Amino acid sequence: MTRLRVLHLVDDTTAGGVMRVLDHILTAPALAQQADHSLRCIKRGSLLTARLDADVIVSHLAISWRALAMLVALRLMHPRTPLIHVEHSYTDHFTRHNVTRKRRFATLLRTAYALFNHVVAVSHAQGAWLVETGAVKPAALLVIQSCVDLSAFRALAAPVGPVRVIGAIGRLDDQKGFDILVRAFRRTTNPGIALHIYGEGAQEGRLRALAEDDPRILFKGFAPDPVAAMAAVDAVAMPSRWEAYGLVAIEALAAQRSLLVNGIDGLSDHVPNGARQVAGQDVQSWQEALETLTDVNAPASRTLAENSASPERAFETAWVALLNRARLG
Repeated sequence: MTRLRVLHLVDDTTAGGVMRVLDHILTAPALAQQADHSLRCIKRGSLLTARLDADVIVSHLAISWRALAMLVALRLMHPRTPLIHVEHSYTDHFTRHNVTRKRRFATLLRTAYALFNHVVAVSHAQGAWLVETGAVKPAALLVIQSCVDLSAFRALAAPVGPVRVIGAIGRLDDQKGFDILVRAFRRTTNPGIALHIYGEGAQEGRLRALAEDDPRILFKGFAPDPVAAMAAVDAVAMPSRWEAYGLVAIEALAAQRSLLVNGIDGLSDHVPNGARQVAGQDVQSWQEALETLTDVNAPASRTLAENSASPERAFETAWVALLNRARLG
């Protein structure tokens, strides 16, 4: 059987979750056995001028009105080529926080997604929202939880003793909710615990102002090696206001780190694997969760490392099945 040629389209190659997932797709052994995967960057707002040479085209592009003309051209120029879109960004809570004209936004999503043979949601929560809102027809939707190679995280030694260092890892922007975390942490009174914040972004100045002179809060800057950052903490906190999935969550659980999450969007997917869902998204709820987490008598949480299922294997199996389905039409 002829090997598939799968072309992945992106419009942003900035280091981050999407590019890490794509790197895993391009290098995963099971996917490499099935197909030749390649990557092409498309400038946002541009139009296609030539047909793309591929058996299957996978979009990791940001859906917008500006991009719609290019997506229509993509479909018209490839009428018989299976097109797949992976939705890395939009969620229920994204729209609650960022979209004012919700009907117009819903029209955009329905119009754009209808151009594709298949739409991939990166979490079960996101997938349920896409179907419930009518953005994607159930028959066209598949859920494939995002993944990266977790072997280096599994190799880390599990923390011993009570939680003392809590990590916040990600871009310093409004989405990640680190302002809630800093406020909540400052309300705790245990002098023996610390909050390490890894990342850069527009909210750094505001977060430093909220931290004031609390010596327990340290800003560690950008973490070029996420494994090293994980090794330096006992637990991870993810108070995101919206989150399609959250790679940091599977990394923390694979590394046997305790994990606190807001129960929203894709973060709720991690609760069955051992994440602790914080009761609310407010400062008081997070303060109470942090105090419980760092209590010397707090019970240990079950982690992904103790589960038999491998996220990498599930990810690869799902993509192999999807590409086979696309091949068969």
